[in-house]
Amino acid sequence: MPRILVTNDDGVQADSIRVLAAALDELGDVTVVAPERNWSAAGHPKTLHKPLRMTPIDWPDGRRVHACSGAPSDCVALAILGALGENVYDLVISGINNGFNLGCDVLYSGTVAAAMESLVMDVPSVALSAGAVEGYEIADADAWRNAAGYARTLAAALLEQPLPPQTLFNVNVPRRPAAQIHGLRFTSLGRRIYRDVLVTRDDPWGKPYHWIGGEIPTGIAEQGSDFGAIEGGFVSISPLGIDLTRHDVLADLMANSWLG
Repeated sequence: MPRILVTNDDGVQADSIRVLAAALDELGDVTVVAPERNWSAAGHPKTLHKPLRMTPIDWPDGRRVHACSGAPSDCVALAILGALGENVYDLVISGINNGFNLGCDVLYSGTVAAAMESLVMDVPSVALSAGAVEGYEIADADAWRNAAGYARTLAAALLEQPLPPQTLFNVNVPRRPAAQIHGLRFTSLGRRIYRDVLVTRDDPWGKPYHWIGGEIPTGIAEQGSDFGAIEGGFVSISPLGIDLTRHDVLADLMANSWLG
């Protein structure tokens, strides 16, 4: 029976991860290891300076899961290294994140970081997110159910035909009614537009502190991009990998002997 590891960055008690785990039960043996608190936008930390703890807890449905004191990436590393005794997993699924991970969001996302950690350890993975779109409002339960359904479909396919080595699927599902999601699109990462603002104030002792805030980020809905798919009412699936090398630039540098 296939073994599936489920984690997230919204915390082990998030309703969305419960829906995801239940949807995957029919495909294999599901293990849940998730952070004991929210790690949204935490990036890809690795805890080396202090011990990590995993605490078994029971969800309301009776499922025994493990709450980890570390980051989402730590959850994956601990499980695959054998902290629970079993260390062989066929697939890691991270989510369902509350909010999109589009464009360069993937650099900040704890959800994507967990899936990337899986690649570091040679296990294929999926990062799954669901985000709001203008003009549509649906209940959280319906949004999680829609996203979990797509996760189940993708997981079943990937267990039959695994992804190429060092590849993960970054999946984003628009929060639309199920009948108004038009299908799947394979996409590239699009261009996220941040309008960050720095707010500086003084604490009660007169020492300055800073908040990074600003408007909600937007994106450019180019054809073929993840933003374009979401804008069109499709689920976006972007294949990602660990290699950040600009191979086109590298080839040009080597061909033109820039350093003599």
